[in-house]
Amino acid sequence: MLEVRSLSRRFGGLMANDDVSLSVRTGEIHVVIGPNGAGKSTLINMLSGDLRPTQGRIELDGRDVTALPSHARSRLGVGRSYQKTNIFAAFTVFENCRLAAQSRDPHPWRLLRPAGRYPQAESLAREAIALAELSGREARRAGELSHGEQRQLEIALSLATRPKLLLLDEPLAGMGVEESLRMVALIRKLRANHAILLVEHDVDAVFALADTLTVMVEGRVLASGSPQAIRADARVQAAYLGEGGHGG
Repeated sequence: MLEVRSLSRRFGGLMANDDVSLSVRTGEIHVVIGPNGAGKSTLINMLSGDLRPTQGRIELDGRDVTALPSHARSRLGVGRSYQKTNIFAAFTVFENCRLAAQSRDPHPWRLLRPAGRYPQAESLAREAIALAELSGREARRAGELSHGEQRQLEIALSLATRPKLLLLDEPLAGMGVEESLRMVALIRKLRANHAILLVEHDVDAVFALADTLTVMVEGRVLASGSPQAIRADARVQAAYLGEGGHGG
């Protein structure tokens, strides 16, 4: 679903990403880890279309999308969550999801047309809410939800656009233990019908979720492979995990 080839991004004299290659298949969770400053956020910003690469190629489902902006990639099936929760706090859960689903209508912004006249958007919104395990909270204002529920809502917003690929940027950030466990279970459930690329610092969650792990250090890929192989890799232990593979 996602193929990244020799992707690089330069900011003046700083090479934030240098010759990064990876792939993600439908039914797979590919987790990118690395210390602060490793280039993870730059990578996910290039994959979503929020940032143009200096060089390299990004393919989505066999199509070259390297030059496409974020809204065009979204219409092709790329959904994204951000490090900082990005929702409409004054709107209800349902209104948030309906608005996201409405973006898929061929004419989403008919200003004189009531929002209730988009039956497909309403159906997609309810489906996304259920999939994100927020059923029963449809009428709650987003700003009144717990932090964990707001992160679930952000994923629901992506799901309402019917993505093929989910780019999740630190979805467990700021969560307590119970909220983290719920999010891990949700992401694991979403694997069945999506390709998922995940950036995360929670090492326990990373090893619980990942089918494939890519470790980045100083903008480059240090190692990529199964969680077992990565945990045993001496280079990864020295650069990130700590001796024995248990560090943060």
